[in-house]
Amino acid sequence: MSQFGKASSKRSKPSYIYSIVGVALVLLIMGILGWIFLNFNFAGNSFKEDIRISAYLRTTNRDTINMIQQYISKQPYAKNVAYINKEGAKAIWSKEGNNEDWAKILDYNPLPESVDFYARSIYVNQDSLTKISDDILSKWGGQLDQITYPKLLVNNLNERASRLGLIFIVVAVVLCTIVIVSIDNTIRLAMFSNRFLIKTMQMVGATRGFIARPMDFRAVLNGLISAGIAIFLLFILIQWAERQFPALATIRDTKLTLILIIGMVVVGVGISLFSTHRSVIKYLKMSLDDLY
Repeated sequence: MSQFGKASSKRSKPSYIYSIVGVALVLLIMGILGWIFLNFNFAGNSFKEDIRISAYLRTTNRDTINMIQQYISKQPYAKNVAYINKEGAKAIWSKEGNNEDWAKILDYNPLPESVDFYARSIYVNQDSLTKISDDILSKWGGQLDQITYPKLLVNNLNERASRLGLIFIVVAVVLCTIVIVSIDNTIRLAMFSNRFLIKTMQMVGATRGFIARPMDFRAVLNGLISAGIAIFLLFILIQWAERQFPALATIRDTKLTLILIIGMVVVGVGISLFSTHRSVIKYLKMSLDDLY
């Protein structure tokens, strides 16, 4: 009986190796798509937060201008609030590709002064920006001419982000299903080679807990090893991608990347443990003849 158990254990070792490699590859695919999604989301938010909103000033009183600037700075939607004088407005105008030489036509700068700011990404949509404009104008309307921002660009960004977001959600659901099914099948194939060992232990009087405990522990260990391999390979791929495209490094979100890594570990360990325990219980309930 002891020799039979040892033989079964030896035969099961290659299955564990195949199981670890198989789960690691599935987790790697999950990690790559998750990393692409995180970068897409972060890049989209960066584009939104690059949209400048200008509150054009009617007043020239410096104290009033400072009060307007301070008021906007204290609002939760605003970031990088700055007062733009006429020279600053001309510099922005020229930077955006408008190179007219006013000195040949006018003897003054026609551009108005303004308080410019950028809205946080969650506020960059038509409804929120309209409310923001109404709020500022209701308090400082007598001191301001108007508040402007590229409405067409805002609408296009949000429309495209919504469509791409929906696509990514569908892909994520399909991916999660494939990951779960693939890992479950891989674990079940690995456990299939141990079915006689499981049944033999039951026949000599071992309890379910006694039989399942070491295999559950092995499942957790295998899941951790698979996740570690997948994370290591994902890290190498990320480093390579950032060397090829340096812009990727500038939009990297360390916190979200850490959440992705934790998610890979949880999925790898959780599904490995669940599938292993379920397989053990299944073989314990089967008759000896059904195992053949």
